[in-house]
Amino acid sequence: MVDVIPYERSNGFDVGLVPVPGRFSASLPGGSQGYVIDAGTGIEATDGTEGVARWLRTTVGAATGYPLPPHTGNGNRILLRIVPALASELGSPEAYRLSADGHLIAIDGASEAGLFWGAQTFRQLLGPDAFRRAPIAVKEEWEFPAVTIHDAPRFGWRGLLLDVARHFMPKEGVLRYLDLMAAHKLNVFHFHLTDDQGWRVEIKRYPKLTEVASWRTRTKIGHRASPLWEEKPHGGYYTQDDIREIVAYAAERHITVVPEIDVPGHSQAAIAAYPELGNTDVIDTTALSVLDTWGICSNVLAPTDTTLRFYEGVFEEVLELFPSRFIHVGGDECRKEQWSESVAAKSRIAELGLADEEELQSWFIGHFDAWLSARGRRLIGWDEILEGGLAKNAAVSSWRGYGGGIAAARAGHDVVMCPEQYVYLDHRQAPGEDEPVPIGFVRTLEDVYRFEPVPPGLTEEEAGHILGTQANVWTEVLEDSARVDYQTFPRLAAFAEVAWSRLPAPAERDFADFERRMAAHYARLDALGVAYRPPTGPRPWQKRPGVLGRPIEGPPPNK
Repeated sequence: MVDVIPYERSNGFDVGLVPVPGRFSASLPGGSQGYVIDAGTGIEATDGTEGVARWLRTTVGAATGYPLPPHTGNGNRILLRIVPALASELGSPEAYRLSADGHLIAIDGASEAGLFWGAQTFRQLLGPDAFRRAPIAVKEEWEFPAVTIHDAPRFGWRGLLLDVARHFMPKEGVLRYLDLMAAHKLNVFHFHLTDDQGWRVEIKRYPKLTEVASWRTRTKIGHRASPLWEEKPHGGYYTQDDIREIVAYAAERHITVVPEIDVPGHSQAAIAAYPELGNTDVIDTTALSVLDTWGICSNVLAPTDTTLRFYEGVFEEVLELFPSRFIHVGGDECRKEQWSESVAAKSRIAELGLADEEELQSWFIGHFDAWLSARGRRLIGWDEILEGGLAKNAAVSSWRGYGGGIAAARAGHDVVMCPEQYVYLDHRQAPGEDEPVPIGFVRTLEDVYRFEPVPPGLTEEEAGHILGTQANVWTEVLEDSARVDYQTFPRLAAFAEVAWSRLPAPAERDFADFERRMAAHYARLDALGVAYRPPTGPRPWQKRPGVLGRPIEGPPPNK
C-alpha cells in the first residue's frame, strides 16, 4: 500500500498537487537534473498507452503549442508504460509512478487508468498554464522538476453526482464536468437523469418521455417556499447519440457513467407523459403535468404489471447505452399515501403476501434487482431501499447520514458513502446573508476536507464493503453552469483528496497544508474557467439577494 508521508519540499520546491500523492520527492538544480519540454519533445507510447498519449497531445500539446510527436530516438521524451506489478506494489490497479530526470519523463501505470492519473499529475506539475486550451505566451521551453512520485487511490469509487433533471445541463456542460472530474482523479459520474421535474434521456419506444416529460412550463426560483417564479418553459434532453458520446468521452478519461432512472418515487414527469403509470384509482393522472416546484411529490408509480413492463422497456434501452456494471434506480423519498388509498396497491400487497406498503416498495425494487442481475448488472439505490428488506444483490448509496451505509455493510452489501450532511455540495459554504440561496448545513472547505467516508465501529470485513464515496450536486437552486461551479468548487477539490489520498484521521489532517496547495490549484481552476467560490466569499455577481433558501442552523448530526 502507498505510505502516508508528506511532501518533501526539497530546496523549497512545491507546486501544490491536489489530490496529494502518496509518496513524493523533488529537487531543483543542485540535486537531480530537471527536465525541459520543448518543440523537440516526443512521446514514446508503448503497448496499451496510445489513448493516454492522444489525451496528452490534445491537452498539454494544445496548451504548450508543441506537437509531442511519436519519439524517434532523438531529444527529450515522455515514456508511457503499463507496469502491472505496480498494482500489487502500491495496492491498486489505478496506481501510477512518475519520475523525471535528465532527458526522460517516465509515467508508468498499473493499468491504462493508472497511467491516465499519472498523466494528470504530470499536467499539474507543468503549472496552471498547462490547463489552458492554447498557449498564452511563446515559450522556448517548459521546465519540469526532477520528481519521483508513487501514488494510488484509497477508494475505487470516487464519484460525483450531477442532477440534470431539476435544471438541465446541455451536453457540452456535461463533457466539461467530465474533464473537471478527470483533473481531480474522480472516476464515477452518477448521472441523475429523471425526476418529478424532468426526464432527460431519449427512450425510443416511449417518445412522450422526451416530447412531454422533458419540459415544464415554469420553474420555482429558490426554495419551494419562495414566491418567485421563472415564467418560461425549461427543459431539454439527451438523444441516444448524445448519451453514447458522453459515455465514450467519459471512458476515454477512465470515468464510469452510472445512470439513475428514479423509481418508484420522483416519477411525476413520467406519469405526466404516460398517465397509466400512476395510481389511477386514487387521482386523475391525466391532469398531471411535469412538476414545476421542489420538494417530495406524492405522485408515485403504481405497483402494477403495466408499470413493471414499461420500466423494463426503459431499462432495456438504458443497458444498451450505458455499459456500467451498476444501474441506479433511486428508490428514495417514495411517499406511500396513494398506495395506502389504492385498491390496486392493496390487492398487490395481499396477492404477494406482503405486510405493508414498505414491503411493497421492497418488492418493487427487488423485481428490478433480479431483472438487472439476470442481465449481468447490479442495482444500486438510495438507502431507503433498506426499508422493508434489502434486495439480494443491491448496493446502497448512503445519503441520509452514515446509518444506512452501516446497516448495509453489516448485512454484507456494498455501499457508497455520500451523507447529505457532509458531501451534498448544494448545501451552503458559509453562514451569512451573502451566501447565494442558502440550503442546508454550513459545509466549509475545511468541513469537506475532514469528511471521513468509513464510519468508526465497522469490522475490517464490514469496512471492505465501502466501495468508496461520492459528492452530490443537486440543482433545484442551481439554475445554470455558473451556479453549479460556485457550489461545487473549490469543495470538490477537497472531496477529491479525501477520496483519493490516504489521509490521517479527520482531526489530524493538515488543512493548512491543503489551503497552501489550493493557492496553486485556484490558478488551475482559473485557467479552466471554473466560476468557483473565492476563499474571501462570493463575488458580487455570484450573490442572489432576495432569493429564499432553506438554511439549517448548527452542526450536522453525526449519525
